[in-house]
Amino acid sequence: MIATTEPPLRTALLVWGVGLLVYLLAVFHRSSLAVAGLIATERFDISASQLATFTMLQLLVYAGMQVPVGLLVDRFGSRSVLLTGLVVMTVAQAGFALASTYPAALAARALVGVGDALTFICVLRLVSSWFPLRRIPLFSQLTGTLGQLGAVISAVPMTWALRDLGWTTAYLLAAALGPVLLVALAVVMRDTPTQRNLRGETMSLAAVRASLGASWSEPGTRLGFWMHFSTPFSGNVLGLLWGYPYFVVGEGLSPTLASTLLTVVVVSVMAAGPVLGWLVAAHPWHRSSMVLTIVAAVAAMWAVVLSWPGEAPLGVLVLLAVVVGVGGPASMIGFDLGRTSNPSSRLASASGLINQGGFLATLVLVVMIGLVLDWRTAPGGDYTADAFRWAMATQFLLWGVGASQVYRLRRLARRRTPRAQLAASSAAD
Repeated sequence: MIATTEPPLRTALLVWGVGLLVYLLAVFHRSSLAVAGLIATERFDISASQLATFTMLQLLVYAGMQVPVGLLVDRFGSRSVLLTGLVVMTVAQAGFALASTYPAALAARALVGVGDALTFICVLRLVSSWFPLRRIPLFSQLTGTLGQLGAVISAVPMTWALRDLGWTTAYLLAAALGPVLLVALAVVMRDTPTQRNLRGETMSLAAVRASLGASWSEPGTRLGFWMHFSTPFSGNVLGLLWGYPYFVVGEGLSPTLASTLLTVVVVSVMAAGPVLGWLVAAHPWHRSSMVLTIVAAVAAMWAVVLSWPGEAPLGVLVLLAVVVGVGGPASMIGFDLGRTSNPSSRLASASGLINQGGFLATLVLVVMIGLVLDWRTAPGGDYTADAFRWAMATQFLLWGVGASQVYRLRRLARRRTPRAQLAASSAAD
């Protein structure tokens, strides 16, 4: 439930901060394999495509879990689901540390994906429960933005630990962070200012279907889904799999410059998040316009880079990284549509529906890029700049689908929630 009286800000920040640390740890675990790829291929004696399966599996598990997790949060509250997610992540990361075969490692990474999926929606629900309406967009953006620090934090410590301590010790140390946060979570966390453990109504399968159907029938939920679909996939694909090889092979950059550009994307995400949170809170009627503008800007930058004769200048690539990074926090605007379009009893499940959008688009794009690269590359040959140009151009298909749906659904959502009503509810304390 959304708080009707404002709790002390210090208490709200403490509860949110602990939840945020759990989400940050989830991103840390999710990203911990990024610097261990070469070691993983040797440890498990696997090919590059088998290594990519780790990432694909985690994304599939994460996306597939979003609706069930939303239902769990609505039924059992954020505290219980966060505790469960933290335990699952800890056990899974420990299992990954001890795994000596590829199937065992895959099973462990799948469980990491399950635990990861049990965190983000919980923290969004805490934001809605502990902060007044005027602050929810900002703290929602801060949740997504600061959570990405987990990816940054994992890079240097895991690189050092893998090099100096070895695979098993490095991942066991990562897993050991879980019990520390488990204590803080058990002591500090409350679902709402008035309830330690929030419990929703028990629902039959028919009631679950009806609840999800009611959430999806709201134009604002569908609009939020397509906002989330349209905005983050370009940055996700660069960060998770194809960014480094694209910048090195497609644009002729050194490995150091390629890594630096990926860091620029993350910095852009963190810088843009609070700004977009403030804009959404101040101008809720124009949320869809913000998303359409950002989608147009990202697509335009890619058009410039891909149409550039030969390799694009470094300055243009830096600007691309900055603009692509804005797409990450822009996806968070979709959750604000879900919040203002659904009752509090359906808030988490609606967020779960919306959260599938960006990950679905990311999965589709990862596959499309791989297929096009294989199509444009001779059997047994190395990828070429021309092949990457064709592959990266597939993004425009997803932007076309997503933006057209955002434009169509925003008219329905605006008719359902008039401007004056939206402004009044968003400004309320």
